[in-house]
Amino acid sequence: MTLRELRRLVRQGEGQQLEFKKKTIYPFKILKEIVAMANAQGGILLIGVADNGHIAGLKHPEDDEYVMTEYIAKYCRPAVQYELEKVTITTERAVLVFYIRESKQKPIFRLYDLKKKIGKAYLRVADKSLQTSREVRKILKFSGKETSPYQGFSYGENERKLVQYLEKNTKITTEKFAELADIPTKEAAELLVRLTLCNLIALQPEEHGDFFVMKEQ
Repeated sequence: MTLRELRRLVRQGEGQQLEFKKKTIYPFKILKEIVAMANAQGGILLIGVADNGHIAGLKHPEDDEYVMTEYIAKYCRPAVQYELEKVTITTERAVLVFYIRESKQKPIFRLYDLKKKIGKAYLRVADKSLQTSREVRKILKFSGKETSPYQGFSYGENERKLVQYLEKNTKITTEKFAELADIPTKEAAELLVRLTLCNLIALQPEEHGDFFVMKEQ
């Protein structure tokens, strides 16, 4: 990537597949953006660019590169696939460009307990990286798979209530569907996951919770 191409990219502003970070002071926090992109359609992370688009660059890019590559290798499971490029800004500064690939083994987790291999998964939605719910993680795990425990469904009373509700109200939460169908929340969640994987409805993650909407035909 040339400096001109970098400037053109930065002018687009942060979005679904583009994130700016000025420095690597908090590398663990930056991993959230990397994991979120890997769990979505991939994207580009620019380190050395401020949120307002100012291209300041990094004074010691080799140090920042070492820190980030070590953190990615240590705290991301399954492993995140990416390419790394350095764009020179001045004789003393450069921007690190991480090309994050969409993962084939979703969901990717950012581990916070290395010994127990426990972590949190995130998903890129517009310019935000949102922590995933259990339903989202299941959809990520089985989406596109030829075989899964969620294949097929029968159109019964609960499905009918769901469709009728969505025809009038646009979107629904797991809790609302459980109330509507008078079934346990866990059962409602499993049914919504199944219908999402069968392409009857679609998941719409938002900052304050997950919603399900009718799938556009």
